[in-house]
Amino acid sequence: MSTDAQRVDEFLSIMKDQVETYGADIDHDAISKAKQIILDSEAKGGRVHVTGIGKPGHVAGYVASLLSSTGTPTYELHGTEAVHGSSGQVLPGDVVIAISNSGETAELKATVTTLKRNGAKIISVTGNPDSWLASEGDVALIAGVKEEGDPMNKPPRASIIVEVLELQCLSILLQEEYGLTPEKYVTWHPGGSLGASIREGR
Repeated sequence: MSTDAQRVDEFLSIMKDQVETYGADIDHDAISKAKQIILDSEAKGGRVHVTGIGKPGHVAGYVASLLSSTGTPTYELHGTEAVHGSSGQVLPGDVVIAISNSGETAELKATVTTLKRNGAKIISVTGNPDSWLASEGDVALIAGVKEEGDPMNKPPRASIIVEVLELQCLSILLQEEYGLTPEKYVTWHPGGSLGASIREGR
């Protein structure tokens, strides 16, 4: 086996182990509480926003799109622009899902502090249960790993995967609450082969 193949296999083995460990330790009650926070907010006319800095900021964009397409209208909030005026998109009673692996990112601290002061509810997503972000959330969803997948153990790889998985779990619970059907889903996702497969019964 070539060195490249060995490195790829080692990476995939690490990823598998980290995801399995995350799944074994997942806090089902915390995800259910996060679901209820969102439902309670929506019942009062509140909205959902997702934010993060760096790579988690890209997770925020995906999660906002996923939730919107499965019954929870959700807006992406730029993690640093929020303290330069964009926090105006968040109204009192809205919910903000804030993502940070370390839970100590300075820019996100400033954003979350501003949003809480303005009356938002915070769902924290972090790999560090003892972090500032975990303590500041109305609920903390812990999605952490010990190994990212390479010898440096710094570039976010495995941590990004489990953050996505944690919020996909939340999306499943919300989708079930709404009783989402293929007919309703296709009204929000009419394009591409996915939309066509629903319309054509495939």
